[in-house]
Amino acid sequence: MLNRLRFHRAMVLAGWLGAALLLPHGLFAQQQDPPPDAATIRAILERMKDLESQVTTLKARVQVLEKTEKAESAAQQPGQMPVADATMPPEPAPQEAAPAMIHPGEGTTGPQLHLRGYGDIGWNTSDQKGATNSFALGQFTLFINSNLSSHTRVLAETVIEADPATNIFDIEIERLEFLYTPNDRLTLAVGRYHTGMGYYNTAYHHSSLMQTTLGRPFLFDFEDKGGILPVHSVGVSATGTLSRALGLNYVAEIGNGRDTRTDVSPVQNVTDNNNSKNFNLGLIERPGRWPGFQFGFSAFHDHVTPAGKPNVGENIFVAHAVYQNSRFEFLNEAAVLHHSVDGTNFSSNIPAFYSQISRRWGNYRPYLRYEYMNVPGSDPLFASVGLRHGPKTGLRYDINEFAALKFEYGRLWQRAPAPVNTFGTQLSFAF
Repeated sequence: MLNRLRFHRAMVLAGWLGAALLLPHGLFAQQQDPPPDAATIRAILERMKDLESQVTTLKARVQVLEKTEKAESAAQQPGQMPVADATMPPEPAPQEAAPAMIHPGEGTTGPQLHLRGYGDIGWNTSDQKGATNSFALGQFTLFINSNLSSHTRVLAETVIEADPATNIFDIEIERLEFLYTPNDRLTLAVGRYHTGMGYYNTAYHHSSLMQTTLGRPFLFDFEDKGGILPVHSVGVSATGTLSRALGLNYVAEIGNGRDTRTDVSPVQNVTDNNNSKNFNLGLIERPGRWPGFQFGFSAFHDHVTPAGKPNVGENIFVAHAVYQNSRFEFLNEAAVLHHSVDGTNFSSNIPAFYSQISRRWGNYRPYLRYEYMNVPGSDPLFASVGLRHGPKTGLRYDINEFAALKFEYGRLWQRAPAPVNTFGTQLSFAF
C-alpha cells in the first residue's frame, strides 16, 4: 500500500513540475504570441491549488501508514524481551500501540481496529499408560487493540480451542479491557484481565509463539487446564509508576473471586457466588542501572466458596527475579498458597516454583526449565493435584519473525504413579 501511495505522490509531484513548466513556456510565448487571458490564468492557479491539496492529503496518509507498519513489525517479535500489558507497568506492548486513523477528506481522527492472529499446531506423545500420540491443534487466538483517544483504548483477546477430552471447539474471551492511561503513573483497566501476580502471567498471554517453551509452567497453567492460581480476574486493575528514578511500579486490583466447582467456569465472568472480592497488591522493580533485570512481589487474598464445603480463606504470595534480553533469559518465580477453612483451626500450604534459562544463537534457542509443586493431600481445594516436579528441555528454532518450530522433552515425577516421559513438537505462528 505504501508503494501505491508513493506512486500517486510521485504522479502529483510530476503534475507540479508540469505546472511549473507552463510558466517559462508562457514567458517564451509572450515574445511570439499574445499573453494568456484572465480565464486561463485562473484555471492554472486553481489547478495548482488542487495539486497542492492532493499532496498534503497523500503526505498525511503516508505518515500514518508508515507508523502503522513500524508498530506492527515491532509487535512482540520472537527472541525479544516480552513486554507486559496493563498489569505490568509502565511499558506498553508494541502490538498494542495503534495510531489514530485519518479519514480522507476530513480533518478528524477516530478509532482504528488492529487485529493480530496467533495459532499453533503440534504433535505429542508420552509413555504414560493409556496415552496415545496425537497431532493437536492448539489455541487459535485473535488479539484486538483499538485506541479510542490519546488516553483510552480497548484490548481484547479471544481464544478458540478444542477440549482434549471431547475434541469439541469452544470460544472464550480471555481478556476484555477498557483502559484509561492519563500518564505513566496510572493505567486503569476495567474488565477481564490477567491477574498481576508474578512475572509470567502478565508477560506471556495466550500466544505460544511469544513463549520460549511449548507451554506455560504448571504453576501458571490456566484454570481450565488444572492450574491452581487465579490467573484471570474480572474487576478493576490499577497499575503505574511509583518512582521513575528507582524504576518502581505498583499493581492494585479488586475483582470477582474464583469458583472451584468442577461444573462451572472457574472465572466468575458475570456473577460472583459470594459477596467477598479478591484483592491483589504488588510491587515491581526495574532498576535502570541494570537493564533487563526485574524483581517483584505480590500478595493476593480471596474467600472461596466450594460446593458443599465450608468457605476457605486463600492467601497467595508470589515473588520473582528475572533477567531477560534479546539473547539470554533467566526466569525464576516462587509461590506459596495458604488455605484456611472457616470455623476450624485447619490450614495448609502449597509451595511451588520454577526456574527457566535459555540462550539464543542465531535462530536457535536451547532452553531448560525445572518446576516443582507440592499440594498436600489434605488441602481443601486442590488435593487432587498432589506432588509434581521435573525438568523440561528443548530447542526453539525461529523460522522467521512470525513462525517458530519447537522440540521439547520432559520428565515428570508424582507421588504414586511411575515417572512419565513426554516428548512434543510445536509449530507456532502469527498472522
